[in-house]
Amino acid sequence: MALSERFRGFGRIILMFAAAAGLIAATLPTASPALADDKAPASALASYVLGPDDVIEVSVLGRTDFTTRGRIAADGTIQLPYLGVVTAGKKTARELTDGVAQSLEAGGYFAKPIVKVDIVSYASRYIVVLGDVRTPGLVPIDRSYRLSEIIARVGGVADGGADYVVLRSETGGEQRFKIADLATGDASQDPAVAAGDKVFVPHAELFFISGQVKAPGAFALTTSMTLRMAIGRAGGLTDAGSEGHIKVTRKGRVVPKLKLDDPLEPGDVIVVGEGLF
Repeated sequence: MALSERFRGFGRIILMFAAAAGLIAATLPTASPALADDKAPASALASYVLGPDDVIEVSVLGRTDFTTRGRIAADGTIQLPYLGVVTAGKKTARELTDGVAQSLEAGGYFAKPIVKVDIVSYASRYIVVLGDVRTPGLVPIDRSYRLSEIIARVGGVADGGADYVVLRSETGGEQRFKIADLATGDASQDPAVAAGDKVFVPHAELFFISGQVKAPGAFALTTSMTLRMAIGRAGGLTDAGSEGHIKVTRKGRVVPKLKLDDPLEPGDVIVVGEGLF
């Protein structure tokens, strides 16, 4: 075989490998930018106030002998090299950074030290989530969260839960928000929550319907549900059913002149009668 033909053969092989490599690269998934750094942005953590049981790491650039990782004590202090007991509680990471740097320089240990404080574990700031959610309990927060985010972090509302959530602030104020509005409403309908807040999803209250409806039974009473909506929830009227022959019993008493667009209350018992021919 001539030398030139051998070179041409090698060239074809190289081109084949290059094409195959390009095809493989094209089919491989690219890295998602969102996965590059799963930490909260620094701006979101700027207002986080340190407290007991938070774990922090304090270091000085270029001085491995100073790096200390520890848990903040119940009294809000932590032990650091050279400085001894330092108050970290009720300070932000930035405030603690500046304080440690000033103390090290004032004590003559380092000249213009570059101090860094990293929050390794958040434990002192949390929200209590109870009621009909997938995983009730304490939810540590490391930044500002919306109510919808907290509900998502506990797995959402469990089967049988109400269509609203009760938010009680640490100061004692209480508000009710519809679950649907948390996702579709504006910021006023999906408020920011703070450490110490309590979130509660009650069990859905029921109404009962029987008689001439297609699917009689007990159903969850949603916010602002009307008599008309309740009949629709039960599948609508049968051919024999009549809107003029509906009786609603509330707390043992018949509700007089209840209209189709009037709201229901928890525990209402609806009986749909037959029309007269």
